[in-house]
Amino acid sequence: MKSRIHYTKPSITELEVRYATDAAANGWGEKCYEYINRFEEAFKDHLDVKYAIATSSCTGALHMGMAALGIGPGDEVIMADINWIATASPIVHLGAKPVFVDILPDSWCLDPKLVEEAITPNTKAIVAVHLYGNLCEMDKLLAIGEKHSIPVIEDAAEAIGSIYHGKRAGSMGKFGAFSFHGTKTLTTGEGGIFVTNDAVLYEHVLTLSNHGRARGQTKQFWPDMVGFKYKMSNIQAAIGCAQIERADELTRRKREILSYYRSRLEIFSGLSMNPEPVDTVNGAWMPTIVFDQQTGVTREELQNTFAEENIDARVFFHPLSSLPMFEGKIYTPVSSDIPARAINLPSFHDISKTEQDRVVNVIESILND
Repeated sequence: MKSRIHYTKPSITELEVRYATDAAANGWGEKCYEYINRFEEAFKDHLDVKYAIATSSCTGALHMGMAALGIGPGDEVIMADINWIATASPIVHLGAKPVFVDILPDSWCLDPKLVEEAITPNTKAIVAVHLYGNLCEMDKLLAIGEKHSIPVIEDAAEAIGSIYHGKRAGSMGKFGAFSFHGTKTLTTGEGGIFVTNDAVLYEHVLTLSNHGRARGQTKQFWPDMVGFKYKMSNIQAAIGCAQIERADELTRRKREILSYYRSRLEIFSGLSMNPEPVDTVNGAWMPTIVFDQQTGVTREELQNTFAEENIDARVFFHPLSSLPMFEGKIYTPVSSDIPARAINLPSFHDISKTEQDRVVNVIESILND
C-alpha cells in the first residue's frame, strides 16, 4: 500500500522543544507569564501592531473582541457565507445574528458590493475572513465600514504571512484574530491571538481576558466586570516563541508548496487555484483547487479518488447558510456552487516534491477520466 500523505501537520524543530521544555521546567511562579509576554511582543513586532493578547483559540479572540465592541442581542454582523463556523459562533453566543452574504468567485472571500447591500440599522460589524490565505478586498471593505461607521473585524486565522498592499493581514481592521491550531502555518498546538491598534479596545479586551479583572485594580481577586477565560498557557506560548522566530521560513515554505502545485497544474485547463492579485502576498496556508463547472468533477469524486491513493484531501467549507442551526433561506449562488467542485490539497511543511507529484497525478487522472 502507498504511504499516506497527510493534508497538514506542524513543523516542530529542536528550538520549539527546547523552549517548551524550559517553560515546563521553569515557567512557574513569577515566570508563569514569561513566554506569553514574550510571544505577544514578538507577534506585535511581526505584524506591526500596537497591542496583542495571546488566547486559547482564534474563536476566543473573536468572542472577546466582539464583546468589547458591544455586540449583543438584536445586532447583526455581516460575514461571508463560506467560512468555518468558528467565525459565526461568537456572534451567536453574544446573542447577535450572523448575516451571510455571497463570496467573490476568484478569491472566495466577501463580496464588498453585497456587504454594503446587506447593511441595516442593526449592523454592528463586518467580519472579513481571509480564506485559506487569500485576501479580502480590504480597501473596499474599510471604506464601506468608514462610510457607515461600522467596524471591520479581520479573521486572519488562516492568513499568517498574507500581505495586502504592504500591510499584513490582521493589522488593518478594528481588530484582528489569528489561529495557532495544529493545522496552521504557525502553531502552538491550540491557540490564537487578538491584535489591535486601538488602545481603548485593547484595555477592554485585556480586562475581559482576565475574568473581568482590570490591570489597574488594586484589590486582589476583584473583577470589574464579567469576563472570559481564554488564556494561552505559558508552554503553548513557548512553542509560539520558537514558531514566530521561524515565521518567515515557515511562510516561505508554504508559498513554495503552493508555487510547485501551480507550476505543475497550470498546463491543465479547467481548474483554478488560490489567487495572488497585484500588490498582495498570499500566505498560502491551504492550496486549493476549484474545478470549472464544465469538467463535471464533484467533491465526492475527489474525496473518493484521493482516498483510494491514500492521500488526505480536505473538502472546501460548506456554506454556513446550509447548516441546520442557521434558519432562513438566502440566495448565495457562488457559495453554494464552489464547494461542490473544490478540494484542499496536502501542504504540510515537509511534503516532498515526489509526494506533491502523487497529488498532481491524481488530479490529472480525474481530469482525464
